[in-house]
Amino acid sequence: MTVLMAGCGDLGTEAGLRFAAAGHRVVGWRRSPDKLPAAIEGVAADLTAPPLPQIPAGTTAVVIAVAADSPTEEAYRAAYVDGLSNVLDALERAREHDGAAAPSPLRRVLFVSSTAVYGDADGGWVDEGTTPAPGGFSGRIIREAEDLLHRRLPGTGITPVVLRLGGIYGPGRTRLIDQVRSGTAVAPAEPRYTNRIHRDDAAAAIVHLCTMAAEPGPVYLGVDNDPAELGEVQRFLADELGLPRPSSDVPVGDSGGAAGGEPSRGGNKRCSNALLRSTGFEFAYPTFREGYRAILAGEGVRHP
Repeated sequence: MTVLMAGCGDLGTEAGLRFAAAGHRVVGWRRSPDKLPAAIEGVAADLTAPPLPQIPAGTTAVVIAVAADSPTEEAYRAAYVDGLSNVLDALERAREHDGAAAPSPLRRVLFVSSTAVYGDADGGWVDEGTTPAPGGFSGRIIREAEDLLHRRLPGTGITPVVLRLGGIYGPGRTRLIDQVRSGTAVAPAEPRYTNRIHRDDAAAAIVHLCTMAAEPGPVYLGVDNDPAELGEVQRFLADELGLPRPSSDVPVGDSGGAAGGEPSRGGNKRCSNALLRSTGFEFAYPTFREGYRAILAGEGVRHP
């Protein structure tokens, strides 16, 4: 199959390499295609600046994995809503160009979303059946993009798939480790659950949902098996590093915000990955323990 990675940063590149290792042709769209490894055919493209390049002939799956350039409402809308819309426009032009003479081989379009669409659940469980209630502009805009995907593709023969990822950590994504090392980590005074997924598992989930034999559902949660309390993760890292455990003398409400009034993307909730696991997907890093130990051991690299 031919896979188009629309957006080929660290996560998209890792997924692309995994598609290529499985024997598939991979085309990667990004602003700086020269940074892509040889296994991915790089094409210069800015998803926010149409018209986009022509969809590669024979494309079987499209993965849309974008990221905002800055933590502002304008940047999120440009990346997620405008970027997705421009990719869908390119797909529509390709279908019109091909006409009815040759049925399109394109079967799945996967959009990488975020658990931020759920907002805060006061520590409760959420899954694919939970009604999204984003607490800030990031979740609201990403949710708008999800709706756009499902609104544009019915009747095309293309299955839309949304993968809502938790907080991605992995090679080069060491913010929590750095906080523990520097002594600036502060555990919440009250339990606050977090949901994460190792970069490699996120990439593997993308490949799995695009290639599995069974028809995928419309939405999956991409999180590991342990929606751990933040203080537990911090204490684990401190123990692994042989450092003092973080103090917990700041109320939770004082540590969950961000500049500009945007609430923490994570919120206090526990996300279930039962639906993803029911498809046969297996995690290389089922909890933060295995994943962070691999990072501390220097395993893996972050793609430029």
